Amino acid sequence: HLSVQANTMNAWSVDFWKSMGLTRVILSRELSLDEIEEIRQACPDMEIEVFVHGALCIAYSGRCLLSGYFNHRDANQGTCTNACRWEYKVNEAPSLSVAEMGRHPKADQVYYIEEPNRPGEFMPIEEDEHGTYIMNSRDLRAVEHVQRLVEIGVDCLKIEGRTKSHYYTAQVTQIYRQAIDDAVAGRPFDVTLMSALESLANRGYTDGFFQRHETHEMQNYRQGASLVTRSQFVAEVLKQENGWALVEVKNRFQVGDELTLVLPEGNRTFDLSEIRDQDGNCLEVAPGSGWQVRIPLPHKAGAYALVTRKMD
Repeated sequence: HLSVQANTMNAWSVDFWKSMGLTRVILSRELSLDEIEEIRQACPDMEIEVFVHGALCIAYSGRCLLSGYFNHRDANQGTCTNACRWEYKVNEAPSLSVAEMGRHPKADQVYYIEEPNRPGEFMPIEEDEHGTYIMNSRDLRAVEHVQRLVEIGVDCLKIEGRTKSHYYTAQVTQIYRQAIDDAVAGRPFDVTLMSALESLANRGYTDGFFQRHETHEMQNYRQGASLVTRSQFVAEVLKQENGWALVEVKNRFQVGDELTLVLPEGNRTFDLSEIRDQDGNCLEVAPGSGWQVRIPLPHKAGAYALVTRKMD
């Protein structure tokens, strides 16, 4: 398989890698849906994989040297330290005068950047109390484009989750699995999937380069995803016997909470009626990480099933 960092952007490149014996190419993140379709039609015998979700590198196709420069950890070998997302502050150089620095007279003006396909959307290059994050890209979310990607004939959708928890990975995979199933079955896109992804940790979302100009329908999808019900990962099932599950507590929860059992075949929401310690004593609260408690579950669950709590 060919990494996305090979920056494959056209059918000629795909044909070259096929001649070298590769069976699958992960296309560049900088391609639009129409460009992906052109490659698919021109190269029907090569497996095509496309990134649809996760962190986006600020550098072109991940060709970044920052991590290697600062930490001697090469981003192109999978050990990126995300130096682009660090907090940077702007400081004066007290030992140098303006004259010694040869500072341009316009350097002290306030500047805005404008992306050509978003005219009138001005973004200031500035610093607040948290620092300057000009290189901190939003996360990719393309669940709304899954139907088109299925129609195009993409073989695999790729989710970036290298530094994410197994809870995050399970939730995102479940959501995209539903989007794929809906697309294959001919069902319309379910906008609640966008809301479900909003409830997970993110840096704000973008659909990247997939679509240069949004349709009115897509704008409605985004508006529909603005009301978010957030959830928190609170427990992991270790085993279940006679309707009671022994769980490892990850975050605090208590009797009366609305919980969701996250399973590959679908989620089950329930109100928590009881908590017991391992000796059978009743508890009102599972305090947090480091505890193992027993709770009743409404559905059969094997080891590693996840439990989340609805947050206010």
